[in-house]
Amino acid sequence: MTGYSSRVRQDIKRWRAAGLIDARTADVLNLDVEQNERRSLSFGSILAMMAALLLAAAILVFIAANWEVIPRLVRVGALFALILGGYVGGAVLRSRDHPAIGEALFVVGAAAFGGAIALIGQMYHLSGDESSALMTWCAGTALAALLLRSSPLTVAAVAIADAWLAVTLFNGFEIFSSTEFPHLFVAIVAILFCLSYWTRSQPARHLALLSLILYAALFAADHDVAQVAVALAVVSAACFAFAVLSPRPVDRIVQLGGRLPLHGLIGFLTGVLLLQLEFSDSDVRGFAVASAVALAGIAVAIVLAGRDSRGLRWIAYLGFALELFIIYAVTMQTMLGTAGFFLVAAIILGIVAVAIIRIEKRLGRLVAREVAA
Repeated sequence: MTGYSSRVRQDIKRWRAAGLIDARTADVLNLDVEQNERRSLSFGSILAMMAALLLAAAILVFIAANWEVIPRLVRVGALFALILGGYVGGAVLRSRDHPAIGEALFVVGAAAFGGAIALIGQMYHLSGDESSALMTWCAGTALAALLLRSSPLTVAAVAIADAWLAVTLFNGFEIFSSTEFPHLFVAIVAILFCLSYWTRSQPARHLALLSLILYAALFAADHDVAQVAVALAVVSAACFAFAVLSPRPVDRIVQLGGRLPLHGLIGFLTGVLLLQLEFSDSDVRGFAVASAVALAGIAVAIVLAGRDSRGLRWIAYLGFALELFIIYAVTMQTMLGTAGFFLVAAIILGIVAVAIIRIEKRLGRLVAREVAA
């Protein structure tokens, strides 16, 4: 954020010197940059969060290690004091213009709440399993985020929901051990996504979308891979298209800082990858079609949104490298087939690249003429 802010300030100074904006507009823009820079996640905030997690872990491990020695009333009192101290202390510090430390204490309170669920359940031999405990922890953390309007707590609630999904599906070393797929996860993430608007937590919305992509991939692996994977790829491509063609209205709704195309590309590549893995052993033609669609999708994503998004370019590059590896790994027994596919893909991408370069040059000349006129 600091590098971005410095570049914007330099641009504002250059615009002011060139007469494109007046002094008042320059001051307003600099003030807006400064305010947004203060609200950004600084390195000190990250360290405060890490320290809070380590502190909570140390206290909980100490209590658990001395569980039999500490009297029962003292155990419960210590746990509740840690929860109350984290939430109340964090609220006090945040109200006194110490937001980083206050939010860190909120995380301590949430971690203590999760530890208290496990320790008290063990102490009183309460019925239930890990998934029930995680669901209670998630609900309590989400409620605290709602009352305290805390962005880190919202992120923590989404992360705990992901842990609930993993525990529900993977019982020990048994994959997909649950008799029914936990579709409740979609409703939980949707609620937390709505909560993120109230808590102004953009990171929680990013994590929620990535969690839904993970859910779709797991659901595809547990049920019909082809149908779910195609649905995931189509929906993700549609989200990407809407975000690119109507960026302002879409971002006004999702409020992701213009990064919805990144999630669309990730979901699209995930769906196509599932199709490639499904067709790799049984359907050579289907695998080839899926591979071609993946490479074409990567090229289109770079053309439409790669210029303004470094993150999308990196995702596209990583996806392209992964595609090359998968294609080679699946067709390595027929080197001529692999070489032929790469040759055709290279020719197609080369033609597209030449066409795009010419179009961009022509548009650039038209823009230059309009500016000169």
